[in-house]
Amino acid sequence: MSVEPESVQPAEETAALEKSEWTTLRVITWFSAGMAVAALGIYIGSELRCRAKFKRRTPYDFYSHAGEQQTSEFGMGI
Repeated sequence: MSVEPESVQPAEETAALEKSEWTTLRVITWFSAGMAVAALGIYIGSELRCRAKFKRRTPYDFYSHAGEQQTSEFGMGI
């Protein structure tokens, strides 16, 4: 007795569909992981850059506005 091709075909289609879904899910997962790593790298890089810029300040930077006269922005002046 021979097996009909119609009874085998849905099992093959189901296996191919499951493999396709698995591949798609795997691609989406790797892409998401890559985007997370890239975002984390950009954030860490910007934090390190801000800290490096802050550490490069000299003692004169702390007193750079010490001699300036404060002008009032409020009230009526001449």
